[in-house]
Amino acid sequence: MKILLFGATGMIGQGVLRECLRDADVQLVQTVGRTATGVQNPKLTELVHADLFHYAPIESQLSGFDACFFCLGVASTGMKEADYYRLTYELTLAAAETLARLNPQMTFIYVSGSGTDSSERGRMMWARVKGKTENALRRLPFKAAYMLRPGFIQPLHGIQSRTPLYRFFYQLTGPVLPLLRRLLPNQILTTEQLGQAMLVAAKRGAPKPVLEARDIRALVKESQ
Repeated sequence: MKILLFGATGMIGQGVLRECLRDADVQLVQTVGRTATGVQNPKLTELVHADLFHYAPIESQLSGFDACFFCLGVASTGMKEADYYRLTYELTLAAAETLARLNPQMTFIYVSGSGTDSSERGRMMWARVKGKTENALRRLPFKAAYMLRPGFIQPLHGIQSRTPLYRFFYQLTGPVLPLLRRLLPNQILTTEQLGQAMLVAAKRGAPKPVLEARDIRALVKESQ
C-alpha cells in the first residue's frame, strides 16, 4: 500500500506516520507539507511544497497512491470565521479535489473532530466549517472517504504537540491519562490508536463514513 500523508509534522500526523512506517503492508509513505519531518526511514519520501492551496507544479508526484491520510488542521480559538474557513475547508478541498482527479481508486481519510456539525447550520463556527468540509469530501469521487472524529487524543512514544499551551496541558495531565483512558475508553484515544484505525480503514474499509471516537476504538480492536 502506498500512502500520502498531509500534516506529518503535527502531533496527530507524527503518530500516524509512526504507525504507517511500522506496518508491514505499507510499502511507501510520502509526506506532503511546508516542512520536512526529519524522519529517516527507507519507506519514507518527503515532498516539501510551500503552497498547500495549489498543486499544479507537483501533480506528477501525487498519483499512484492507494490512500491519503489528511491530518492538517488548525485550532479555531481566536480566529475569524473567514480565516478558519480558508485554512480548514479551502485548504482541505484544494488537496482533495486534486487527489480525487489523479487517484480515483484512492481512500481518503480526514481527521475531523468530535462535535462536528453535519447540518452546517449550528451555532458553533468551527463545527459548521468542519461539517461543510466533511460533506464536501464525501461527495468527491474517491473509492471511499472516511471522516474520523476523535475527541481527546493522548500523544504516545515521545510525540509532542507543536503548540506550547497543549504541551503544558499534556505534561500536567500525563500522570493521570492512563487511568482516564481506562475509565473513559470511548472518549480518550491515543495517537497510536488513531494511526492504526486509519490503516484499517484504508485496507479493509469501515462500517460507516463518519467515525466517532467509539467507532475508531472499535475499528482498532476488531483488527487485533
